Amino acid sequence: MTRPLLATGALLGALVLAGTSNPLVAQSLPTPEAVLGFRPGADYRLATYEESLDYFRRLDAASDRMTMVRVGTTSFGRPWWVALISTPENLRAAERHREIARRLADPRGLTDEDARALAREGRAIVDINGGLHASESAGAQHTIQLAYDLVSGADTDPRIASILDNVIVALWPSLNPDGQTLVADWYHDNVGTPFETAPTPFLYQKYIGHDNNRDAYMLNMEESRVLTRTWRHWEPQIIYVHHQSSPFPTRIWLPPFAEPIAEFAPPLMSRTVNTLGMTIAQMLESRGMPGSVHMGTGFDAWYPGYVDYLPMLQNQAAFWTETALHRYATPRFYTLADFPEGRRDLRAESLYPSPWTGGWWRLADAVDYMRVASIAVLDWAAKYREDLLYNRYQSGRDVVARYTEGPPYAYLVSTEQRDPVAAVEMLRRLAYNGVEVHTLREAITHDGVTMLAGSWVISMDQPFAELVRQVMEVQSYPDLREYPDGPPEQPYDAAGWTLPFQMDVRVVAAATPLGPAMRAAMTPAVGTAVPWDAAVDDAAPFDMVDGVGFDANATAAGIRPPPGRTTGSGGALHLDPAQNNTFRALNAAWDAGATVRFDRGSGRGSDSGARSRSGGNVASTNAGARYVVTGLSGSATARLVDDLALRAARGPATGTVVPRPRVGLYRPWTASMDEGWSRWLLERYDFSFVNLRDAEVRGGELRSRYDVIVLPAERVSSLRNGHTAGTIPAQYAGGLGTEGVRELGAFVREGGTLVCMNQTSDLCIGEFALPVDNVVDGVGRQDFFSSGSILELLTDTSHPVMAGMRERAPVFFDRSPVFRPSDDFDGAVLASYEEDGSPLLSGYLLGEDRIRGMAAAVDVRHGRGHVVLLGFRPQWRGQPFGSFRVLFNALLFTEEVAASESGAENFWSVPDTAAAR
Repeated sequence: MTRPLLATGALLGALVLAGTSNPLVAQSLPTPEAVLGFRPGADYRLATYEESLDYFRRLDAASDRMTMVRVGTTSFGRPWWVALISTPENLRAAERHREIARRLADPRGLTDEDARALAREGRAIVDINGGLHASESAGAQHTIQLAYDLVSGADTDPRIASILDNVIVALWPSLNPDGQTLVADWYHDNVGTPFETAPTPFLYQKYIGHDNNRDAYMLNMEESRVLTRTWRHWEPQIIYVHHQSSPFPTRIWLPPFAEPIAEFAPPLMSRTVNTLGMTIAQMLESRGMPGSVHMGTGFDAWYPGYVDYLPMLQNQAAFWTETALHRYATPRFYTLADFPEGRRDLRAESLYPSPWTGGWWRLADAVDYMRVASIAVLDWAAKYREDLLYNRYQSGRDVVARYTEGPPYAYLVSTEQRDPVAAVEMLRRLAYNGVEVHTLREAITHDGVTMLAGSWVISMDQPFAELVRQVMEVQSYPDLREYPDGPPEQPYDAAGWTLPFQMDVRVVAAATPLGPAMRAAMTPAVGTAVPWDAAVDDAAPFDMVDGVGFDANATAAGIRPPPGRTTGSGGALHLDPAQNNTFRALNAAWDAGATVRFDRGSGRGSDSGARSRSGGNVASTNAGARYVVTGLSGSATARLVDDLALRAARGPATGTVVPRPRVGLYRPWTASMDEGWSRWLLERYDFSFVNLRDAEVRGGELRSRYDVIVLPAERVSSLRNGHTAGTIPAQYAGGLGTEGVRELGAFVREGGTLVCMNQTSDLCIGEFALPVDNVVDGVGRQDFFSSGSILELLTDTSHPVMAGMRERAPVFFDRSPVFRPSDDFDGAVLASYEEDGSPLLSGYLLGEDRIRGMAAAVDVRHGRGHVVLLGFRPQWRGQPFGSFRVLFNALLFTEEVAASESGAENFWSVPDTAAAR
C-alpha cells in the first residue's frame, strides 16, 4: 500500500507498520505489460520514471508483499520513492528488522553472542536499484519486471518464497528519476528518425550527469543526500547498483574489481563482494546466459567517491555490475567482425569461461541479465542471511578494534582556519555519512598540538573509521604498468583526493591514544535535526547547500562555525578572499546596491605556506588582498557577517572599484559535466551569470553583453566541433566552430576576460596564437602522466586572480596543461611549480622533471583584454574549497581591475631546466 509523505526522516520505517492491503492471488496482480502497454525491455520502448512509479503504485495497491515509501525529492523536484518487498509478516515487523540492522551496524556495546542472537532474529536488508546513469537504460526497466517477479513469484517459486521469507528488499525504481524521464523522452522523440540513437545534448541530471556516481563523500547533490540518508536509516547489508558498460564483447562485468581497490576497504566486505560477483556469474551460466567476466583492467575501486562503493567503508557489501549496452532500446546484431581482434578466437579464459559468440543484443537481453543478477544476490542473501547480518557486525567490530589499538587514534580539526567555514563543510559531510564528531569544551594539548575550545575531534574507535581515513589520508596510487616499462595503467577515476588538501583545512592525526583529559573534554556534536521534507529555504546560511541540506542529520546540525565577527573601525567593510563566503557577501552587496572595490593591500600576504603532508595547512591570515564594500547599512552588514560566519574588518574605502561583472558561462551541446559543476557552484555562491550557447557565441558582439566568459574544461575538438552534423538534430550539431572562436578572440581584444579551464587552455593557445606553450602537449603516457591528483603550486597572491590563495597551494591536476611563456609573452604568471623536488601531494605523478619550474596558470594580455589560462581544475566536483576562489576571482578580473592591478614583477622567470631542455 502506498504510504503518505513522511513527516520526519527518522520515521521511515514506521510507514510499513500502518497495515497492508488485502492479499490477492498472483493472477490478479497487474503485469507490467498491462500497465505500460509493453514488456520491460521491449524494442524501441522505454518507460519514463512517471510510468515506472505508476506501475509500482498499482502493484503496491494490489499486494500485501510490497509497500511504497517516499524518501525525498530530486533536483528537478520529482517526488522520489522506494519499494519495500518481503512477506507481509516481515513488512509488519520492518521496524524491528530495521532496529536490528542499525544495531549490528554499530558493534559497540554488543558481545559476539548478542550479535549472533540479533542475526538469527533479523532479516537481511538488500538494496537494489535501477541505476544512476540514465543513458544506461536497462537498469530502470529491469526494476519494473523484478518488482513483479518478486511480488508474484512467492506462490509458485520456492526460491522467491525463500527470498521474501529471509530478506527485505529495498527496490528503487531508479536512482536517477530526472534522468530516466529526460532520456526516455529524448529517445521517443527520435525513434524512427535518423537520430534514433543520437546522444543526448543535455546532462541527465540537473547539474552533473554521469558524475552523479562520483559524489558519495561530498554529498553536494540533493540526490546523493537522499541516498545517504535512506541508507543510514535502513542500514542495508548489501547495496547493488546496476550499470551498463561491459567491456565489449563481454555481456556483463562482475566483481572482483580490477586493481587497485580502496586501501582501507574492510577485507570481510571485499570478500563478500567478490563472492557475490561469482555467485551472479554462476546463476547466469546455469540459465544459459554466457559472457560474464571479472576483474580486467577497467573497473577498479580505488576512488571512494562512487555512490555504489563508498558504503564498503561503512561495512556494507556495496558494488556495481556493468551489463552490455547498445543505445537506448534499439537492438543491434553483432558478428565476429565487430569483435576486437583479440576476442575473435572465442577462447575460454579463467575469468571469462563462456565467451559470447555474437548475434542480436536487445534491451530485453540486458534486462534479463540484470534481473537474474539481482535474483542471484537476493538468493545468496536469503541462504546466508545470518552470516550476512553477523558479518556486518563483525566488520565494524574489527574496525573499532583496529583503531582502539593503533594509530591514527583520532583526527583533530581546529576552529582556527584560514576559512573557518571550510572545516565545517568538511565535517558536516562526514557527519551526514554517519561519522561521529565531538567538540572540545575546553582547550586541550595532544601530541604537542593545542586545540582550542570548540575544536572538533573525530575519534577513530567507531565503525565508520575507515571512511574517515580514506578521505583524510594521503593517497599513493600504485605504479601499475600495461606491460613492463610500458605506460601506466590509468586509474578509472581520481588517483588522489585528500580532503584536507583540497579543502585547505588544517587536520592533525593523533599518533597516540586520546588520554583521559581529552576524553573528558569531548562532547558529541549534536544539534536539532530538521525534518528532511521541511519547507526551509536554507537551514544553514553559512554552508553551500540550500534547503534543509545537512541539517537533516543531528550530528551535522551540531557542527557550526565560530560566530562571524568584525574588528577595527572605518567606513568600509574589508573582506578576505581566503574565505569563500566573501564572494557570497560581495554578490549580496551588489544586490543591495553597494559598491565593491579590490585592494591588493601590501601585496603578498602573511601566509607562511607551512603545511603538514598528512593533514592540511597551518592556519594564518592573509594580510594582503581584500575586497572592500561600502554603501551597506549597519544592520545589513551585521546580517551578512553573522549569516555567513565571516571574519571581517572595518577600514577605509580603498582600492579599485569593481563593477558587478556580466558573466557568461559557455554551455556546449556536447553535454559538459564541468560546465554543470561550474553552474552549480556559481549558483551556490549567488553569482549572476548567463549560459552561452553556440549560436550566441557565433553571433558576435559579445563584449557589449559580457565582461567575463568562462569556457569549461573540455577537449579542444569537442569545443570546436561539437556533435558531427547528421548524427543529431541540426539545432544541436556543431560547436563553437571557426566563427565562434573568432568572436571569442574579438571579445578579448575589445577588453573582455576569457577564462579557460584546464585543457580548454589549449584551444585558446592555438587559435589566438598566444605566446605560451603547453610543455606536456603530445607527451606520451610512458613519459608524463598524472590523472586526478593533488599537486602543489607556488602562487602569486598579489595578482587579483590568486587573491586569498596560499603562497604554496594544493590544486587538483587532471591531465592538465603545463605552461611555458615565450620570450614575447605579455602578461603575468599566476602560479608555477617548484624548480626542485616533486609537486605531488596525493595521487600519482610520472615525469615530474617535465614540469619543474613551469607555469601552472597565466594571465595573457590579448589586445585590450585578458585570457586567463588555468592549468588545474579549481572547482572539480565541488570538492577543492581551497581553490574555488581562483574561479571566483577570475570572474571579477574585469577590464577595470586588470587596468590597475597586476602581479609581482619578479614572481616567475624561465627556469634553468626549461632553458636547457
